[in-house]
Amino acid sequence: MWDTAFGMANLLALIMWSALILLPRWPALLAAVLYAGIGLLCLAYSVGVIGLLSGAFDAAGPAGSADFTTIEGVRAIFASDGGVTIGWIHYLAFDLFVGLWIARDADAKGFSRLIQAPILLATFLAGPLGLLLWLAIREKRAREQGRWR
Repeated sequence: MWDTAFGMANLLALIMWSALILLPRWPALLAAVLYAGIGLLCLAYSVGVIGLLSGAFDAAGPAGSADFTTIEGVRAIFASDGGVTIGWIHYLAFDLFVGLWIARDADAKGFSRLIQAPILLATFLAGPLGLLLWLAIREKRAREQGRWR
């Protein structure tokens, strides 16, 4: 079950990232990335984490050891295929959300798609690294335009 969920989440994220990087940014495409991509990943995460922490899905480590307040508790969550899959879906959803924000922000600030593509790819592959790159690159143009949105 977890292998299938992991594979489906990866495929969905790959399709959405490919569309975001390669296709024209029509409103329907951006809506699809937001709702069919990010929304479905968030739904899968929510069902998974609730099921995992409630015990409805395979337990993560010894009973009562799964929590988010200690490194041991987080390690226990990731000690099962379910925990790893749920954690990975979390990364996929948030990185795709950040990528969508970067793409929209870059379009609004007039950055070419050639500049956007490697930043989006870095966000896809290494989340916060791509975001950090974008924040550094956008700074001057955002100040020139007199807006911080």
